[in-house]
Amino acid sequence: MNGPTLQDRPAASASWHIALPHTVAAVPVARALVRTALAELEHAADRDTAELLTAELVANAVEHTAGDGPIELVVELLPSGCQVEVHDPDPAPPGNLTRPADGDPDPWQEHGRGLLLIRALSSSCGHRPTDSGKAVWFRLPVVPAQRRPT
Repeated sequence: MNGPTLQDRPAASASWHIALPHTVAAVPVARALVRTALAELEHAADRDTAELLTAELVANAVEHTAGDGPIELVVELLPSGCQVEVHDPDPAPPGNLTRPADGDPDPWQEHGRGLLLIRALSSSCGHRPTDSGKAVWFRLPVVPAQRRPT
């Protein structure tokens, strides 16, 4: 059979809304929260990819938004996969999230690959306005049991 079987999918949905500090300290906390949520519920989304992409979203929110108000991390686990959102106070859309950047990133620069990773590794991604700024999100599908790392 192609794709996940019914027993591979989580039985119910779950979601978390967590306020994170508007500092670089939020990045490892967000990574740990996503990894723990996926592990404790034995969710079948790719934990490593979810952790990496969450770190990119949180780091971008910290680096590219002004202020010291909290950033909100929203994690939704669904039978079909997971969705992670990061809410920040800046209403401006993230550059090049849903469209490729012009040219290749400079291999000597430390920055400029986060949105590329999100586009390449997620099943879908985007952003939407919120009452207090914007939410940037990505989705990952359930990984079939025969393809999961052991």
